[in-house]
Amino acid sequence: MEHSFSLNALDSWHSAVTQFEGRMIYSDSLSTGTGGYALCIHGGGASGSTTYQGLRQFLLNHGVGSTALDCIGHGRTGGRFEDSSLASREQQILTVAQQQAIAPTILVGASMGAYNAILLAKQLGVHHLVLVVPGIYVPDAFHIPFGPEFTATIRRERSWEDSDAWNAISEFTGRLLVVAAELDEVIPAEIPQKLISSATRAEFSQLVTVPEAKHSGLLPKLLNSVDGVAALQSCLQLGNPVM
Repeated sequence: MEHSFSLNALDSWHSAVTQFEGRMIYSDSLSTGTGGYALCIHGGGASGSTTYQGLRQFLLNHGVGSTALDCIGHGRTGGRFEDSSLASREQQILTVAQQQAIAPTILVGASMGAYNAILLAKQLGVHHLVLVVPGIYVPDAFHIPFGPEFTATIRRERSWEDSDAWNAISEFTGRLLVVAAELDEVIPAEIPQKLISSATRAEFSQLVTVPEAKHSGLLPKLLNSVDGVAALQSCLQLGNPVM
């Protein structure tokens, strides 16, 4: 087992395999009947769903279950990253949610996964949205397979300004938390700020910046930060830990 959850978490842990276009998408879930439910979408880095171990343990301790999947090219699912795209990732996520009968109340997206989360929030009907070091892309990149053409498209000067994410987040009426890294070497500082200013219909919105954090490895620092934990509790309306 690749996960390092606590023993009480492992009691509620189970894995699943979902068929998708001739491939097997691996996911795992931590179930609890006492709170909400989070669907966690990883970014384009090598770690895949394991990025969320600490956060999912934190959520479980507050009575919130979760599912995390490994998209094509990552983790247990494997395969070539170049055989996927933003559009394919969206369909992978939806297929896992549908076939596993997951009805999330929370979407968590990190880096590239934040863009998927923004576009899926309305479709999945979630009330809570957590965007961690969010990557924002132009619609032109959505169907392009990951690789040189995709990279060239997203690296056009300030291409993110033309993203469809701004309109999508302006329609979100739930509770939004954007988590930025003080030393992020990938995401321009303007993006987290613009997400908050664009979320004009949100019931709640907050930007929290994790001091001395870079783009990768931010979540453990967030969970070890008083301000970070308080922001999670406020956005997700969490009470005291239940275990």
